[in-house]
Amino acid sequence: MTTTNDEVLIRIEGTAGRITLNRPKALNALTLGMVRAIWPALLAWKDDPAVELIILDGAGDRGLCAGGDVRWLYDSRARGLDDALAFWREEYALNALIHRYPKPFVPIMDGIVMGGGIGLSAHVQGGTRIVTERSQLAMPETTIGLIPDVGGTWLLGRAPDAFGEYLGLVGERMRGAGTIFSGFADVFLQSSKLDELRIALCTTKAADVKKTIARFAEPPPHSNLAGHADEIGRTFSQPSVPAILDALAREDSEWGTKTREALLARSPKALATTLAAVRKARKLGSLEEALNVELRLCLRLFEDGEFVEGVRALLVDKDKSPKWNPPTLAGLSDAAVEALFAPLPAAQELGLRAPA
Repeated sequence: MTTTNDEVLIRIEGTAGRITLNRPKALNALTLGMVRAIWPALLAWKDDPAVELIILDGAGDRGLCAGGDVRWLYDSRARGLDDALAFWREEYALNALIHRYPKPFVPIMDGIVMGGGIGLSAHVQGGTRIVTERSQLAMPETTIGLIPDVGGTWLLGRAPDAFGEYLGLVGERMRGAGTIFSGFADVFLQSSKLDELRIALCTTKAADVKKTIARFAEPPPHSNLAGHADEIGRTFSQPSVPAILDALAREDSEWGTKTREALLARSPKALATTLAAVRKARKLGSLEEALNVELRLCLRLFEDGEFVEGVRALLVDKDKSPKWNPPTLAGLSDAAVEALFAPLPAAQELGLRAPA
């Protein structure tokens, strides 16, 4: 199978099924068309004896994928909910397929990897998620009035201590050892070795994938993330966002001040919903369950305008002055947040189930 279009390159090279996201000018932002191209390829390769492994990478050297195409989602609102619902439903189903994929799946998480890029790469099981010195991983959705989706709440709920709350609320960029420490990646290597690695993997059998990757791997550089473990534990383990803000104020440090200021610029509704979603995901039994919940939250934040306003302020008008609703946490009740988690109408529910 070889498929080439303007957005994604899909082909077989040697023993590898290769998927290259191909929108480098847009940092390979994920579109519905890309999701719909990747899905049948992965289904076909599951049972193709010629394909031993899958390699996922991005065109250019700036990033694997900077997230979903949120500008397209913003524009789609004029047509109602159908386009957004289709995008999220199909994207999340693809995330679940990758998570359960029966063959070695090697995501090369070079450069910027955010949002939808995390969904395509960080759920891979088996220890093959690769980062480099250029990697910057993040789930910054609260800056645009959304929650960490594409299974982000599932990943964050399994990060050590209170790091999931911290990374989800603040959207901090993870680099080097921080990506591995937080559970988003497995292996570090220098970007200068990527071409050689790809060539080697394209002649590798499934049983030897880890061994091949190990030949190129090296210890990751230090990350500042783990250095703030004590502060993050004290502050982001608090029971609510207001309590987290109060705890940050008590830190009386540059880190505490900057982190508090960052939170105050985020959507209050997205912050409170993210905190609840990460903690609820910690108690769920599967990625599929978390994705089902995330669809409810994203669709409601889209429908009530919080996400749309966030995208307007950051990417459309670029005034960076979003009019959040409510404008402060004081105007947001626990009941209002909890209502976002309620089931959708049956026709809109995602309904993913983990294999028995």
